[in-house]
Parts: sequence; C-alpha cells; structure tokens
Amino acid sequence: MSVPVAYQGNTSAAVADWLNKGDNAWQMTAATLVGLQSVPGLVILYGGIVKKKWAVNSAFMALYAFAAVWLCWVTWAYNMSFGDKLLPFWGKAKPALGHKFLLKQAEIPASTHYYRSGDVETAMATPYYPMATMVYFQCVFAAITLILIAGSLLGRMNIRAWMAFVPLWLTFSYTISAFSIWGGGFLFQWGVMDYSGGYVIHLSSGVAGFTAAYWVFLRRTR
Repeated sequence: MSVPVAYQGNTSAAVADWLNKGDNAWQMTAATLVGLQSVPGLVILYGGIVKKKWAVNSAFMALYAFAAVWLCWVTWAYNMSFGDKLLPFWGKAKPALGHKFLLKQAEIPASTHYYRSGDVETAMATPYYPMATMVYFQCVFAAITLILIAGSLLGRMNIRAWMAFVPLWLTFSYTISAFSIWGGGFLFQWGVMDYSGGYVIHLSSGVAGFTAAYWVFLRRTR
C-alpha cells in the first residue's frame, strides 16, 4: 500500500506501516475531550442544578449512563452501529473486543446513491489509526447522547428505571440512527451527511428527552 509522503518515515517494526502517531493521538485527544464533557462535566452540572434531595441521584444518572454505554458499546452496540449490515438501518450485533479487530486499520464506509446511478460517490476511507481508536471515539459520542437525555429526566425518573432505559435506548434507538447515517445504512447511501452529530446525537437525544419527559409527566399527574 502506498503511503503519502506526509505520513512516511515510520520505521519501527513493531508499528503497522499505515499508522500515523499524530493522527491517532489527535483522534484520541478529541474523543477524550468529548468524554470530559460528560464526566466530570455533565455529572457536576446535573448534580448542581436540581434540588438538594435530587443531587446525588441526578449526578449518578449521568455517571451510570457513561459507564453502562461503555459496556454495551464494546459488547454489541458498536457493530450494530458500524458493523456488517443486518438491515438497511441496523448492523449485526457482535463484540468489538477482538485483538485482530481492534488493531486493524480503521474503515469508514463508502457512500453510493441508489436513487441515481448507483456508482460510488465517496469511496471507503481508511484513516491512519486503528479500529480501537474508532471504537473509543464513537463510544464517547454514544455516551454523551444518553447523558443529554438524562438532562430531561432529572428529578423525574427513578434510578432503577433509568438503569433499564439506558441499554434499551442505546440498542433500539441510537444504533439505528448511527448505522443509518454514519455506518453505511440507507440514509448514508442516499447522501445524508452528519458531520457533527446534528442528527445522530443532538436531534435524537432532544426528541427522546422530550418524549420521555412527557410520558413521565403524564404518569406523575395521574
């Protein structure tokens, strides 16, 4: 595989010839900065904006969501969002923990427009960092999406109900939108672009938070 001049000079036998340390370091730094928005960022914010009696519960909702998403993400949710296609809007569930999988070069799906000629419009991209970095990068975005939903339910939802809600919503909502737009699903193939999470993260968390708060409010007023 030919490597651009800007990425040449990697002579270490222990490092893959496609790996660029700068690209990998920046991708991991960017992911860590997003993670810091959640923990401690939103954990502290949620604990400080509610009544004193709800402070610990609200902070723990955010902390639990961040931790639970990590476990679900590497166990089944990553490949449901970015793996092999099961349905036009869903990937096949399987772990993202294998040594060979995590150390191979990352891949970003190609985009074709089925309603036009069917030709490849954007070829598959192979950035110069491993799949482990990609899994980490996407995980923090999945986690912060759940934590944004928590902001609509502070003081409204029991922590036990929230503990069940997090893995269920991640599995049956987030993975669908992520695969459809980012993972090579039907919206991606139709040309829908989401560079900064406007659809997958912010719109989905906003709609889910509003809907969840509405139904919790109805139950509390009956």
